[in-house]
Amino acid sequence: MSETFYEQPMQRLLNDTSGREPRTLIRVFVGPGRLEETIDYYEQLQQVARDAFFPYPEAGLYLAMVGSFLIIEGSDEQLAPYRQTTGTLLVDDVQPYYDRLLADGAEIVGAIRDVPTGRGFTARHRDGTVVEYVHHRPDPQGR
Repeated sequence: MSETFYEQPMQRLLNDTSGREPRTLIRVFVGPGRLEETIDYYEQLQQVARDAFFPYPEAGLYLAMVGSFLIIEGSDEQLAPYRQTTGTLLVDDVQPYYDRLLADGAEIVGAIRDVPTGRGFTARHRDGTVVEYVHHRPDPQGR
């Protein structure tokens, strides 16, 4: 594993989800030092390049988006709060989803908040599925 891999600046080819159709990301959790090799695997599997790489220092995590996968690296302790979430749905705007889910009887398990790439929230659907909803809005640093 290359030490310089983690020193790369944040990279994001998906700059904004405004006006885009929802995109589903399957979560893949990996232990410390395994992000680079996991990115390589999913790039080869799907024949696509990663379209995002960023640290989430508040949680001690590193994340990468590769095609239909969101790869999240951290220790078992750091990953524990995120493992209950089945997947991430990238949406144009989180507020309409939040409103519809509340009206439909979903439980909001994580209120709308700032996340490293914009705004998001987490909901438990009526069937028990836990999904994070995020819209990407880069800040001046590209996050």
